[in-house]
Amino acid sequence: MASVALPGRREGALAVRSITDRAALRAFLERDRLYGAYALCDLEDREFSRTRWGGAYAGGELVAVVLEYAGLSPQPVFLMGGADGIEAILRDLIRPRAAYVAALPEHLPAVQAQYRVDPGPPMVRMWVDRAIFRPYPADVRRLLPVESGDLNRLYQLGFGAWLPPTAIGEGVYFGIRVGGRLVAAAGTHVISPEARLAVVGNVLTHADFRGRGYAKAVTAAVTAELLRYCDQVVLNVRSDNPPAIQAYRRLGYREHVRFEERLVHRLGSPWPDLAGPIRRLFTSRKESLPS
Repeated sequence: MASVALPGRREGALAVRSITDRAALRAFLERDRLYGAYALCDLEDREFSRTRWGGAYAGGELVAVVLEYAGLSPQPVFLMGGADGIEAILRDLIRPRAAYVAALPEHLPAVQAQYRVDPGPPMVRMWVDRAIFRPYPADVRRLLPVESGDLNRLYQLGFGAWLPPTAIGEGVYFGIRVGGRLVAAAGTHVISPEARLAVVGNVLTHADFRGRGYAKAVTAAVTAELLRYCDQVVLNVRSDNPPAIQAYRRLGYREHVRFEERLVHRLGSPWPDLAGPIRRLFTSRKESLPS
């Protein structure tokens, strides 16, 4: 698929246009595949139709990419590349009223030129591969689509965020039951067979059963399954959660990069605070912490 040029402003040698060329996007994102893991997975057929991509070009070379994932506001937005190109894309092409922006610290000034940025702790992108993964044996079972009701009750999801059975069938979910009750689970956000890459998330233990290693056990089970056909598995964790970071490290996960994941509001928007603290567990694709 070829790049599609849109009317837009040019600054010197910098041009901004939408891009649908998955090969070009993949080549750019592979420059740092662990940081760009979500975006690489979004190039898969089942995800790509939900995305919109903007590119900044200097002398015909792609120098920055902004990804906007479809959904109710605030939607996820991912930034990668040169700060000047990112600022131009956010100004001229990708212009959500509110979004959850994932960006490196050096990109924040480019974001702040167009958005008010809410405060928050940095995130840690961690990764593991088969060579460094450490299994954690436990009585953990893979969850089936028919168990979506139990999983949603554990996650305490309302009707608007209900995790459908297809999401379990297409992803990888493991859980622990005590007395027949599902008390801990972990799953996946996105998987890319082509990139051989996956993102673990949605890790949760019921409050009554924490401190028993259940979160680590279900995370290990999901990771082990994914590493059967993925070269790397990644996850996000808040930098102000040392116990979670240590739990992942005990499974072999290593820190790759610290980045910002912030709720932002477009400057001059007449409704800057409508997004509020909305945290949709799956559509926002935010971190799920082990406990």
